Amino acid sequence: MFLSVSRLLFLLIFIFSPMTYAAIAIQQSRVIFDSDKSSQSLLVINQNPYDPYLAQGWIEDENGKRVQGPLLILPPIQRLEPGENSQIKIQALPSARLLRQDRETLFYLNLREIPPRVKGGNTFQIALQNRIKIFYRPVGLKNLDLASPWQSQLVLTRRDNRWEIANPSPYYITLVDAQTHHKGQKIADFTPFMLAPGSSEMLPGDIGDYGNAPVFTYLNDYGGRPEVTFKCSQERCNVITNRVPSD
Repeated sequence: MFLSVSRLLFLLIFIFSPMTYAAIAIQQSRVIFDSDKSSQSLLVINQNPYDPYLAQGWIEDENGKRVQGPLLILPPIQRLEPGENSQIKIQALPSARLLRQDRETLFYLNLREIPPRVKGGNTFQIALQNRIKIFYRPVGLKNLDLASPWQSQLVLTRRDNRWEIANPSPYYITLVDAQTHHKGQKIADFTPFMLAPGSSEMLPGDIGDYGNAPVFTYLNDYGGRPEVTFKCSQERCNVITNRVPSD
């Protein structure tokens, strides 16, 4: 059986592309699950225009261990036709009420694609997997002061000749970039990382690498990338501005 020209072109691009793209995609990069909700739905799509795929989902805790509660994925497995949209639901069990109410709790949503079986011949199939964060947010943390986001609570403290960054807030904060000042030079060796509530971490490099007004970029609830600017003394740096960068 001969392949159509369009399908042959699609397969050639897929095979020889330097990157392999998942067929099953989740239409958001993170989930904020408010504790006053019993469930939350996410849109998923089969991006392959020719073949049906199965989508298998499960939840892991912050240590990467698969769990059966207090959050579940429904349905745990479903079939998506070529180009089809569907939904998965994150369902909270009654035991979710036992989670801490003074800070966020982190989970991971995993969605693995299972490709159709190819009949005949020697074939090599790759099953790719989406993994995104779920932040379970207690209802008492929902009333946010948008004029002063919690990322403004970040503090840098001198430890010998390095900076330690601390997150005193009850929220997870993911830092994705750092510069010496606004539109300045990027900090060498800086790699994205996440600070848990009440945690701290040593920053790479020496204090002198960061200058007197370092700028850090973080991910907000919507996947946006606002910046926080610090003002530093010899022993400590505090946030003085929190803004969305403009082009």
